[in-house]
Formats: sequence, C-alpha cells, structure tokens
Amino acid sequence: MELEQALHAARALVLADLIADDVADAEIVSLVENAVAHRRWWVEQWPEGASFVAGLIAQDVQDALLERYGRWPLCPVCTDSGDPHALDVEPELGPDPHWVCPKTAVAVAPVGRLRAPTEG
Repeated sequence: MELEQALHAARALVLADLIADDVADAEIVSLVENAVAHRRWWVEQWPEGASFVAGLIAQDVQDALLERYGRWPLCPVCTDSGDPHALDVEPELGPDPHWVCPKTAVAVAPVGRLRAPTEG
C-alpha cells in the first residue's frame, strides 16, 4: 500500500470513529492531523509498517484525547459495571486493528467501524 494512501485511509477510519461518537469537533480533528503528520515520518522510515498505521494513529488520537478531554472511546460492553473505561486497539502493532474491551477481551469493532450508541 502506498504511503499516502495508507495515511489517508487511516485518517478516514479514525475520523469515522470520532464522528460515530459525536466528538469530531475542529480541535479534535486537529489532533488527528497531528497524529497523521507524526506517523508520516514513522512510515517513511519503515514502509513495511504502512498496514499498521491505522491502529497507531487511533492510539495516538486516543492518547491525545486522554490528556485533554478524557477516555475515548468508552467501552459499550461494560456499561453496567459502574467503571467506565476506554477500549484498547489490538493488535498494538499489526494490521487489521480492532477496538477491544480490555476487561472482557470482546472485540467491539474494527477501527473505523464504531457505531453511535442506540437511543432508547
């Protein structure tokens, strides 16, 4: 996969997840752009890692959000536990990244495929 294609695809996946959670305001989109710029250098140095860049950008955005706003994305599996926690990206460094509940090991969705919570 070409470098720019991998970066644009990763950006689109992470933005889709932010939009699904209704948190894609301008400041947060800037965090995505910063993560993409940072990972551009990384993947230029290691082109074989292009298929890993979506998971890495998702983790970068998740870390930046934690520092500024709080946990994201919150786990939809453990909503009754009284202990809200964020999903993890697995594998940490690998292709086909998924959002996974760290407590139950349930794969919630591939990166880019989070769904907005259903209204009840």
